[in-house]
Amino acid sequence: MIKQKKIALVNDMSGFGRCSVTVELPIISALKIQVCPLPTALLSVHTGFPNYFLDDYTDRMERYVDSWQKNNLSFDAIATGFFGSAAQIEIVRRFIKNFPAAVIIDPVMGDHGKIYKSYTREMCRGLRALLEFADLITPNLTEACELLGVPYPAGGVVSDSELATMASNIAAKTRGGRVVITGVTLDADDGSLIANFIFDRGEINLVTSRRLGGDRSGTGDAFFAVAAASWLNGENLFDATRKAADFVAKCIAHAEKLNLPWNWGLPFEEFLTELK
Repeated sequence: MIKQKKIALVNDMSGFGRCSVTVELPIISALKIQVCPLPTALLSVHTGFPNYFLDDYTDRMERYVDSWQKNNLSFDAIATGFFGSAAQIEIVRRFIKNFPAAVIIDPVMGDHGKIYKSYTREMCRGLRALLEFADLITPNLTEACELLGVPYPAGGVVSDSELATMASNIAAKTRGGRVVITGVTLDADDGSLIANFIFDRGEINLVTSRRLGGDRSGTGDAFFAVAAASWLNGENLFDATRKAADFVAKCIAHAEKLNLPWNWGLPFEEFLTELK
């Protein structure tokens, strides 16, 4: 019997700025997977703007999940992104235990060697503990270092062998053994390339893209959405990562052409119909 897959998407939702759920939902939907959001917070704009309204959803998440359980719902995957508190991580831990599914974690904890101000030590420990359920995890270099409790490398530059060790050590903490360390600068590169290091149950691959412009909000969310959905649809992790990197590169190039402010995110809408 043909069945459409469903993914429970645990993340915040921003009204403007193209990040988190507002990016991931349309992209995953374009890849023919039903998206069922479980919001961790609602924001008017993301926190890269000077003024924002934030409604923390912690107190309502348990009742939200309880409703899903009482309606006998099930999912093919649970994907996690930004958490607003340690309590949310514990709620999602119980959610995962009660809803058997593949678990895909995007550990949104920090970037450029710094953990986000909203993330406490308790939250970082909670995310480390959540790894035991992960079938696939997609940290950037900062998050990979935090998950392992190791120092961030000088200048954010690493070698292939260092990445292989980090990815292997993270994979050992998961149930699926699949890790993609994203947005890395390699020590053999002149800074013109972005590398995504793939560790798939011992098999190692590398996907590189040309670096265009500076950072843009929602880039990681767009990458995660394409890679996670493609993998859930049965593509191997290398092909899923390659597709995600190509899609993001195309969106960044168009953002540069439109001269969009960095905090307006990626104009991914232009390319949704190309996803398959």
